[in-house]
Amino acid sequence: MKFIIGSTNQAKVKAARTVIESHFPGSELSEMKVPSGVKDQPFGDEETRTGALNRATNAANELGGTIGIGLEGGVRIVGDEMFVCNWGALVLPSGKSFTAGGAQIPLPAEIANELQNGRELGVVVDEYFKASGIRQSEGAIGMFTAQTITRDKLFEHVMQLLIGQLKYDTNA
Repeated sequence: MKFIIGSTNQAKVKAARTVIESHFPGSELSEMKVPSGVKDQPFGDEETRTGALNRATNAANELGGTIGIGLEGGVRIVGDEMFVCNWGALVLPSGKSFTAGGAQIPLPAEIANELQNGRELGVVVDEYFKASGIRQSEGAIGMFTAQTITRDKLFEHVMQLLIGQLKYDTNA
């Protein structure tokens, strides 16, 4: 099988590669930066899910006969708290799609305030922790869970949900 992920973010690529290799040994995975069609900082499940679907569709369209993968991180408001949210999508060469969402945790109020003022989570988290490139490695989820779950592991969970749906649907 051939897959293409619509991102060059190494946490996302690592998650996709790990799950694909465990379910479909010998499969190929390409990576390509493609547009999500949503804001750099998606707000809400709907926008974040749409970003994942757009990435998967755009990736699949770049390389015929491949299964496109889109993984998107965003934030959502529940009550008076802001949570990280994560969505993934697979788009088959036929155009059929599968989606799945991942775990969520609340963000500190000072970070939520920055995001509501138009800033992007990755930039704000780098500043908060005085680091660089957190989104490429452990991600906000890793930092705020003391590394008990990192961004790649969170996206692995989403990928497992997607591959499970694919296998159920196609008996692959």
